[in-house]
Amino acid sequence: MTSEIAQPGLPQEPGSGSEITKRGAGARPTRLPPAYDTVLGEYAAALEHAPLSAETRRTYRSRVRMFLAWLADHAASYTADPLAHSRARDWAVRDYRMWLLRDGPAKRSRVYVNSALTALDDFYTRLGLGKASVTREDLPKSAPRALEERARIRWLRAVEAHLSPRDRCIALIPYYAGARISEVVRLDVDDVRLSARKGRLRLYGKGGKFREVDIHPKLRHELQLWLDERPNWPHADDNRALFLNFKGGRLTARAAAGIIAEIAHTAGLDDPTTAHVLRHTLATTLVRGRTDLVLVAEILGHARLETTRRYSLPSDKDKEDALKLITVDR
Repeated sequence: MTSEIAQPGLPQEPGSGSEITKRGAGARPTRLPPAYDTVLGEYAAALEHAPLSAETRRTYRSRVRMFLAWLADHAASYTADPLAHSRARDWAVRDYRMWLLRDGPAKRSRVYVNSALTALDDFYTRLGLGKASVTREDLPKSAPRALEERARIRWLRAVEAHLSPRDRCIALIPYYAGARISEVVRLDVDDVRLSARKGRLRLYGKGGKFREVDIHPKLRHELQLWLDERPNWPHADDNRALFLNFKGGRLTARAAAGIIAEIAHTAGLDDPTTAHVLRHTLATTLVRGRTDLVLVAEILGHARLETTRRYSLPSDKDKEDALKLITVDR
C-alpha cells in the first residue's frame, strides 16, 4: 500500500489548539475524498489475506474509515501528509485520540479508543510506516460487566419462552460455554458431539485456535432440539454450518447478535446485553466461585492468565455496595 496524498515539506507539530470540526450526533459519516477512498480500498484488500477473523477485519475497516474521514477534515493542519510521514502520522493519531476522547460529538470510552489505536497500528503497518508512537489509555480497574443474579434469571426465562430452538441455542452458548459471537456462528454440525448424558463443543477462536468445552446439561437439551429441527430448514443437507439463516446459508455474526438483542429486550434488561456480556457473566461466575484460573482461561480461550484475572477485580456493583456501608445521618 502506498499513499497518493503526500504533501511537500517536513512535518511540523500542529498547535495544541488545532480546530476540530464537530458534527451533530447521528450524522452520516463524511464521504471520503477519492484518494482516501482508494487508500481504504487497498487496506481492505490487504485485510482479506490477513490471518484475522471476519469480525476483526470488519472492525478494523470501520475504525480506519472513521479515522480517514476525520483526517479528511484535518489534513490541512499538518505540513506533511500523515499517510506518508512518520512524524505527521504520530501527531495526527494523537490528535485523533483526543478527538475521540474529548472533542468529538460523541465522546468515546477508553476501551473504544484503545481498540481504534490497535486498528490504526495495523493500518499504518500495512501502509509501510509502522505503528504510531501513541500512548494507550489506562483502562479502569474494574471487572468486565456481567449480568447480576436477578438479570440472569430474567434472561434465562426469556430464552426459555422463545419459540425458536435455533435462537435459544444462540442465546445460551455464550452464557453456558463462554463463546464469542464469532465462535458461535463459526460452529459446524460436526463441532457438536452429544451423548445421552454428556457433550463436547469445539469452538474456533482467535488466530484459528480451537478449544473443546463440556456442554452444560441445559445447553445440551437445547442443542439436541435444534439438531432435530435443522434438517427441515432450506438447504440443510448442503451446508455444514450449525446455525442457518432462512435461505439456508450460514448465519452471520450480525444476525446472531440481533437475536440476542431481541431476547434481551423481551427480558426487559436495563443495560444492553450482548454475547460478550453473557461470556463475561460465565467468567465472573466461575472466577468468583473460586474455579482455578487456568481452567477458566481454557474455557474462555484466553492466551494470557492476566486477561482471566480481570474477572476477580471489583465490579461496578461491588463499588455501589461499598458506598452503602457508609454511615449516614437520616
